Amino acid sequence: MPVSSNTSPLSARPRHHNTLVLCLAFISGFIVMAIELLGGRILAPYFGSSIYVWGSIITVFMLSLSLGYLAGGRLSLREPRLTLYGSFYIAAAVLLLPLVLSGNAIMEALFLRIEDPRYGSLLVSMLLFFLPTAVMGMIAPYSVRLLVVERERSGHIAGLLYFISTLGSAIGTLATSFYLVLWFEVNQILLTMALALLLSGALAIVVGRKSNLALAVSS
Repeated sequence: MPVSSNTSPLSARPRHHNTLVLCLAFISGFIVMAIELLGGRILAPYFGSSIYVWGSIITVFMLSLSLGYLAGGRLSLREPRLTLYGSFYIAAAVLLLPLVLSGNAIMEALFLRIEDPRYGSLLVSMLLFFLPTAVMGMIAPYSVRLLVVERERSGHIAGLLYFISTLGSAIGTLATSFYLVLWFEVNQILLTMALALLLSGALAIVVGRKSNLALAVSS
């Protein structure tokens, strides 16, 4: 029987596939907003917490996410794979490490050279947050492609995905601002988030490889 033009070969994927993607999208949304909130706390000792600093942080996050969405969408045009999806999380985890290991040194060096807090905070935000946030921005459009099987349901799937990831962002905002910053140091929170990203990526890769193996055996 011929395959319907509206159905993708992805329909053969395991049942837990969608649940995994939605859970990982929730984690990504949580971490993006948590890092954005921590950004203000990280920059405050050097550049203060004025509207200039928050304007710089928000601008960098929005720009990096928008470019990440674009890149993730382009990558999703190829056959989507959980293994590549998992690599986004691992890359984001690795790119968070310079923020933990060298963040203070970078901020101090720029603080001594750029007097204007507007441009100093903007440049520091670009150096510290742009790359990991851009990689996490790739997750959302790629998640949609992993979830969509029938084109008629693509709008529903995209809405569900963005609901889950935005819910994660809302909870991440409250959890970070109300509790995490009171209980832990900033670097402890960042390292925990990097570990969560690393484990999420490893899980996606393992599940993706097992699914590929099962499909190869069944064929």
